[in-house]
Amino acid sequence: MQHSRHTPELTPSLEELEDQERRLVFQRFTHEDAWALGSLLVELARERRLPVAIDIHRAGQQLFHAALPGSAPEQDAWIVRKRRVVERYRAASYLVGARFRAKGTTFEEASRLDPDEYAAHGGSFPITVEGVGVIGAVTVSGLPQLEDHRLAVEGLEKFLGRSTG
Repeated sequence: MQHSRHTPELTPSLEELEDQERRLVFQRFTHEDAWALGSLLVELARERRLPVAIDIHRAGQQLFHAALPGSAPEQDAWIVRKRRVVERYRAASYLVGARFRAKGTTFEEASRLDPDEYAAHGGSFPITVEGVGVIGAVTVSGLPQLEDHRLAVEGLEKFLGRSTG
């Protein structure tokens, strides 16, 4: 029997998540790109009245940060923990968590990393430059983890669609 639910409501497969990472690659990523991508994400979040914080890091430097109404200081701590997962695993924080779940365990149980320092919860997505690799991360925090992930992906898709279209 087929589900009447649409794909956006379903948990994405590992293949879908890995495909997002293959598709969402930059030719280059400048300070101006960070500002434009961050501003685009803020615009999307404001339109929907989402209580999120948005952060963009490149090579260890914070290039963009915004905290929208309703967000809380704890979201900044989540941003740091999720970004550390991207930096360590070179993959989206949601994908890293999903890979552990697919093996029948959890990131917290099996990674042997301090949960106060690392969180494989959705919302941090690698900034990958073609021919270079992962150079940073864009992170959204404040919503359930899959929604954080989806907002980051939507922003990247729109931004990369603008710059290549």
